[in-house]
Amino acid sequence: MKKFLIIQTAFIGDVILATPLIEKLHDYYKDAEIDFLLRKGNETLLENHPKLNNVLIWDKKNSKYKNLFKLIGQIRKQEYDLVINIQRFASTGFLTWLSKAKQKVGFEQNPFSFCYDNKYKVFFDEGKHETERNLQLLADYGDIVYFKPKLYPTEQNYKNISELITDEFVTIAPASVWYTKQFHKSKWIELINKLSNKKIILIGAPSDEKLCDEIISKSENKNILNLAGKLSFLDSAELMKHAKMNYVNDSAPMHLASAVNAPTTAVFCSTITDFGFEPLSDNSKVIEIETVLDCRPCGLHGKKACPEGHFDCAMKINVNKMLI
Repeated sequence: MKKFLIIQTAFIGDVILATPLIEKLHDYYKDAEIDFLLRKGNETLLENHPKLNNVLIWDKKNSKYKNLFKLIGQIRKQEYDLVINIQRFASTGFLTWLSKAKQKVGFEQNPFSFCYDNKYKVFFDEGKHETERNLQLLADYGDIVYFKPKLYPTEQNYKNISELITDEFVTIAPASVWYTKQFHKSKWIELINKLSNKKIILIGAPSDEKLCDEIISKSENKNILNLAGKLSFLDSAELMKHAKMNYVNDSAPMHLASAVNAPTTAVFCSTITDFGFEPLSDNSKVIEIETVLDCRPCGLHGKKACPEGHFDCAMKINVNKMLI
């Protein structure tokens, strides 16, 4: 086999958790050309990736289906030996079906899995990490060697953040798309106040800037920088590599830290590690409520509000367990 296409057009963390497939294919098929299809906005994650031939981009926000058919035409011309579709949604299954690839593989739950040469059922209750679930798609196309997520910040990314790492510091990524995955802002403030002797850098998306400003305004520790929206994905990853600790939710920054083996303290509120999304850095730990809650977990991906109204899974976490 010479030409591969990996499809993962979901969110930031999903792309990061698909990178072990790049590593495995490159390791097993030394001279292969590996392409990766992702959604527009995530392409800088794989910028200058040394093991990728090409990054294909699907603009889902503007003329979604017109762009999908353009992609199908582009992909069919490549005549891939194998297309690996990680997603379980119909649109990428449709694309895989029409790809003209010699072989196709994906998860059984995709509505177009009838076109796959090999398919696997995904379970979220068997103790496997998401990376293991993804790698099983290559079970018939290589060996059993496991690979962790990996991103490749460059020397330029280091230069972009070098002035920030002159002193010992920690980073905090306080936000999440899902409310019940996000450690409550009052608890972040409590942690920051206990880290009174530490330089703190808040990171995140541009949409997180307001939350970070509010956290800073209510904190006693004023040695804090708000860099939400100011750094690229790989700038953030490089910054996390040099931090004494990176405090994150069960969300994309946790996977960003895993991909550069950065020290990680991950707060799990409404979700649990049994779902398979825990941090993978060598120096990592998970912080969660120490008592059993009948309502936890309340869902695989979190909720927009606590269904019970109390949010105990976050509010009753002992912040002292997070100190370094």
